[in-house]
Amino acid sequence: MSVEENVALMRRWFQEVWNEGRVQTIYDLLAEDIHGWGQDLPGVEIRKPADFVKLYERIHGAFPNQKLTVEDAFGSGDRVVVRWSSVMTHTGDHLGVPASHKTVHITGITIARIENGKIVEGWDNWDQLAMMQQIAQEAAAHA
Repeated sequence: MSVEENVALMRRWFQEVWNEGRVQTIYDLLAEDIHGWGQDLPGVEIRKPADFVKLYERIHGAFPNQKLTVEDAFGSGDRVVVRWSSVMTHTGDHLGVPASHKTVHITGITIARIENGKIVEGWDNWDQLAMMQQIAQEAAAHA
């Protein structure tokens, strides 16, 4: 695939998975032997699409109205870098924290390696601490 096709694939990933809630896209775009780091808790590696689905369900369960914006996306060879931001409201307890109903703003960067139209490796750095701090601030304000 060309660099432009790989960038389009990653834009599709963010739009369909995070904004439209299409779980099937996870299976369509992740390789069966995906290796992903930084998507979940520290030390947890994504090793197959079903691992990512579990993470997706936890995040979507806590933030069902997530709106993710691709701020920048570019590639080189088989790799694509995406800088993104997200706004979402914490209305579910799927992260082990009672719903705060707080609107949360987070940012992140994703790097993906793509082979034959599938994401085979992914590295994410997203601000989980800011997410939890925003939830906790609201929870503390209501205590």
